[in-house]
Amino acid sequence: MKYCRVAIALLSTIAAVAARAEDRLPTIPPAQYTEEQKQAAADFESARKVPVFGPFEPLMYSPQLMSAARAMGDYLRYKSAIGNTLSELVILMTARAWTQDYEWSFHYPIALKAGIRKQLADDIAVGRRPTAMSRDEETVFDFTSELLRNKQVSDATFERAKSRLGMKGVVDMTGIVGYYTFLAMQLNAARYPAGTDGKTLPRVPR
Repeated sequence: MKYCRVAIALLSTIAAVAARAEDRLPTIPPAQYTEEQKQAAADFESARKVPVFGPFEPLMYSPQLMSAARAMGDYLRYKSAIGNTLSELVILMTARAWTQDYEWSFHYPIALKAGIRKQLADDIAVGRRPTAMSRDEETVFDFTSELLRNKQVSDATFERAKSRLGMKGVVDMTGIVGYYTFLAMQLNAARYPAGTDGKTLPRVPR
C-alpha cells in the first residue's frame, strides 16, 4: 500500500509537470496564416529583421494585438530614455517577478552583453537584493521593485528616479515594466516553453 501511494504521488507530480510544460497556444505554421496574420508577420520581419519568435508566436492568434505589441517593444526595448543597459535590468526584474522562464533565458545573456554584471543578474534570479549597484542601477532597482511588489511607488523613490532619469525616463521605465509584464502574462497563460537552453528560474517564496 505504501508503495502504491508513492507511485500515485509520483505520477501526479509527473502529470503536473507535463501540464505546466503544455503549450496552450501552439505556434501557428506560416503556411496556415490568415491574410491578417501574413501581413502582421511581414511587418514584424520588416521591423525586427527576423521571423516572428518567442512571445509574439502566441500573440499571432490576435495579429492586430501582436503588431501593436511589436511596435511598442520596438521603442521600449531599443530606444527608451533610460538606455539599453538599465532597460535590461528592468526586464530581468520583471521576468523574475512573473517567474517567466523564456523571458529570463532570452534576456539574461542580452543583459550581460549590455553591461549588467553577472552577480547582479544572478542575485535577481534568486530574489536577492544585489550589492554594489551603481546609483542609476539602485534607482531603477528600487523603483521597479516597488512597482512590481507594491503596485505603486513611494514619493521618495519616485522623486529619486525623476532626479536621476528625468520625467521621460520615469515614464519609459514604467512602460518597460508594464510591457514585459504583459508579455510575461501572455507567455505564462500560454505555458510557452522555456528557452532553448532549457534553464528555468528558481522558484522562490513570494
